[in-house]
Amino acid sequence: MIDLSSPEPREGDLARCYVIHQQDLCIISEADGWQWPRLPLQAPRHHPHYHFLGMLGSEPCYVCELSSHELDEQPLQRVPLRRLVGAFDENEFAMASRALQFLSWQANHRFCSRCGQATETHGRELAMVCPACDYRQYPRITPCIITLVTRGDHALLGRSARFPEGMYSCLAGFMEAGENAEQALVREVMEEVGVQVQNVRYFSSQSWPFPHSLMLGFHADYADGDIRIDDDEIVAADWFRFDQLPMVPPPGSIARSLIDHWVAGCQQG
Repeated sequence: MIDLSSPEPREGDLARCYVIHQQDLCIISEADGWQWPRLPLQAPRHHPHYHFLGMLGSEPCYVCELSSHELDEQPLQRVPLRRLVGAFDENEFAMASRALQFLSWQANHRFCSRCGQATETHGRELAMVCPACDYRQYPRITPCIITLVTRGDHALLGRSARFPEGMYSCLAGFMEAGENAEQALVREVMEEVGVQVQNVRYFSSQSWPFPHSLMLGFHADYADGDIRIDDDEIVAADWFRFDQLPMVPPPGSIARSLIDHWVAGCQQG
């Protein structure tokens, strides 16, 4: 379990280190799978380039960024975070996501957006603070809706141009200012495929660090309309029977969880 409220520990044997290089995670590749680098706790605690993330169970977790030269000196393999979806359990993936988002946020907020002064890391909060005007900038989290629209034993799936060849997924989009999640869902589905929905039901959520989204997952029932895709959003959309699905996102993603939950219900009749 992730504990983000614990103070930085002062004792312990090993600390887990999330090593980042150019937005990739650097991990140890072994015969039985991937492992996170670990260091004696005293090493990251006293290193200016390591930042405490929180506790994963009883293990303190840190993040650091390595240059190309530093990476060449380490027995680590660069892996994009997307490749790790489903490779680790939910809590481990969430902490890796936090590590990547932390460094991205820190790099993008080196200067005050109000007065332009160089910012500093806040001593007690997860914030970048301006020493001139005291303006604080916190990590950015962008809410998005993702929904599986169903009609009986068929689901409406869409295909984005950025997906791997042949992959379809749930419909998704960013929330606009002033919208609640349900309103955003209705609007996004209409914009992307021209379909009206009803009976919107919340399912689950997932932190999705590409780059800093909070995915809010819903099931929704088809109400009316024919598929009319928006070429700016998706390149294809269609209805698929639960036992004749195309390639879908991997386990570990909220899209796959939505699909698996619906399929299980169809199989039970």
